[in-house]
Amino acid sequence: MGLLDKIIGPRSKYKDDIPYTYEARVKIIDGEEYNSFYADTICALVEFLQAKKIAPDGVDLYEIFKDEENKLRRDYCVDENGQWLSRKQLCVSFTERYPGHIHADCCTFDDRERDVEGP
Repeated sequence: MGLLDKIIGPRSKYKDDIPYTYEARVKIIDGEEYNSFYADTICALVEFLQAKKIAPDGVDLYEIFKDEENKLRRDYCVDENGQWLSRKQLCVSFTERYPGHIHADCCTFDDRERDVEGP
């Protein structure tokens, strides 16, 4: 990664047809409040939720674009049993959603960090 890349960040974040980042809103017990977790990729975010044993039914996922946010349908990220998909399964699931960005051996999101931020 060159100096310019370190300053401006991942090139993929400047593409208008894929999200800038992702947000998971995890509902707090018996309330309308939630904790938010952010990641640059959906696969990092889902892996984090799996590792923390946070069930999909208590989470709303959002794609965050430069000027808008879109709630993701849960079926993009869970299997027929309601369990989180694996990273490889997520790639397959999102191939149609982000045409031209996800391929068998790489994706446009490869230049992004896999860290998750949140409370």
